[in-house]
Amino acid sequence: MARKAVATKAKTQSNVPEFTKEQDLEAYREMLLIRRFEEKAGQMYGMGLIGGFCHLYIGQEAVVTGITMASEKGKDAQITGYRDHGHMLVMGLDPKGVMAELTGRQGGLSKGKGGSMHMFSNEHRFYGGNGIVGAQVSLGAGLAFAAKYKGDGSVSLAYFGDGAANQGQVYETFNMAKLWNLPVVFVIENNKYAMGTSIERAAATTDFSMRGASFNIPGEQVDGMDVRMVYDAAKRAIEHARSGKGPFILEMLTYRYRGHSMSDPAKYRSKDEVTKYRQERDPIEQVKARLLDGGFQTEEDLKKIENDIRAIVTEAADFATNDPEPAASELWTDITISA
Repeated sequence: MARKAVATKAKTQSNVPEFTKEQDLEAYREMLLIRRFEEKAGQMYGMGLIGGFCHLYIGQEAVVTGITMASEKGKDAQITGYRDHGHMLVMGLDPKGVMAELTGRQGGLSKGKGGSMHMFSNEHRFYGGNGIVGAQVSLGAGLAFAAKYKGDGSVSLAYFGDGAANQGQVYETFNMAKLWNLPVVFVIENNKYAMGTSIERAAATTDFSMRGASFNIPGEQVDGMDVRMVYDAAKRAIEHARSGKGPFILEMLTYRYRGHSMSDPAKYRSKDEVTKYRQERDPIEQVKARLLDGGFQTEEDLKKIENDIRAIVTEAADFATNDPEPAASELWTDITISA
């Protein structure tokens, strides 16, 4: 399908790409793991087992799932902000290590010292979990610079939200990324409310796929609630970056069901709006319906997947509850001191 030179709108439903049974099953498992993990994290936060901030990804699962399916695992780098649990799970990090980091235990991915917002795995090429709004964008370009310098053929996938999209460092990064034609895909997860202000009130231009126009960076607006649309757009964007054509912007139109963080009552939107998205646009229910309607899976098959996922999450929660806290001596490790 022909696309505009700079930006395109989300495809119409008549042009939705088809998934195979295997792709739908993979997407279903991955998104369901994120959903059940995040629900359990929310419960544990309410019980006082998770301290500090905790930003849940419930509702946005199709974005990271579709993009990761389109990427080369173990090769392409990913970096995001503080809404990061789902990204790590899809990239293959151990759910026990993710949950233990939330509870501040020694078996956590950052040894219990980073918490919900600061997790990292060089082995899986996941570089955070960054607590400073928009900081991951420039770091993501740095990962792309390293990829180009080494000539390893990898692509950097840098996720940030509609709120972070208004940060000045984002546009400095866009300029450098295009100037040097870095292999980076900038993924704007537009969940419409940033921390709590609608995009209509916070942004002069609400089509974020156009934000790279002045730097000649192409962009595309994508239905981020449909994993097939995400995958299709991500395949093209990643190939664009990998082939040496430079950066690409993907605006994922998505929606979070919970507040900005667990401490946010989300009074800035109506319950009817949230309910409408849950009932009509839920990314997991869309895949479930396709699997059932196509005769690929039965209700019993999907129930078994559900039980398997719940067992994984329960094991992670038990580990994160009973694992010891890091020793006091860990306060002096993993730090840099300059004279």
